[in-house]
Amino acid sequence: MKYLWKRLLMALAVPFMAVAMAASAQAKVVVNVDLSSQRMHVTVNGKHYATWRISSGRKGYYTPRGTWRPKWLKRMHYSRKYDNAPMPYSIFYHGGYAIHGTNAISRLGRPASHGCIRLHPKNAAELFRLVQRYGRKNTLIRVRGSTDVAYRNIGQGRRVAGNKRATQRRATVRRAAAARRAAAARRAAARRAAARRAAQNRVRFLEVYGATITR
Repeated sequence: MKYLWKRLLMALAVPFMAVAMAASAQAKVVVNVDLSSQRMHVTVNGKHYATWRISSGRKGYYTPRGTWRPKWLKRMHYSRKYDNAPMPYSIFYHGGYAIHGTNAISRLGRPASHGCIRLHPKNAAELFRLVQRYGRKNTLIRVRGSTDVAYRNIGQGRRVAGNKRATQRRATVRRAAAARRAAAARRAAARRAAARRAAQNRVRFLEVYGATITR
């Protein structure tokens, strides 16, 4: 009986897999969003087109995972839910979720949105034009990964950056100490050389004027 159920499930799964593969094969523009790395990878006609930093939903907000085609596009949209926040070059793909440009450019590369996928305005405009050019039916949007992993990566990155800064500070202190020691050594050498010159001058003075002085 279990064997028959497995055969039945496999038979049902094959058509769905075929449809998914066919949809992927037909797509001219494929937008792969990796929430773990907070990056978007875009391919056009099967070739890599661009990799851009994104911001997905921050803690307390959710960015859905899945595969969709764009539902509708709007050059400038204002969020009714979030105080009419501007959403330039919006590509809506799942309910109220969209890929759009943001003015919070400094936050790109880490979770920061209310759930949408944010891009640099220039990149959002470029993607918007690509979807317009090739059409919504020929565009596929895939969202994968985990924002938890993104936060862990950010924490690790901060620790690495902190360790790097600490190493740089220690190296700077060592260089400054070495420079001070070298300067002190140069000053001591200069004093010794001056003392030798003074002694030599005294000797020459006595050699020249010593006899006259004694007479």
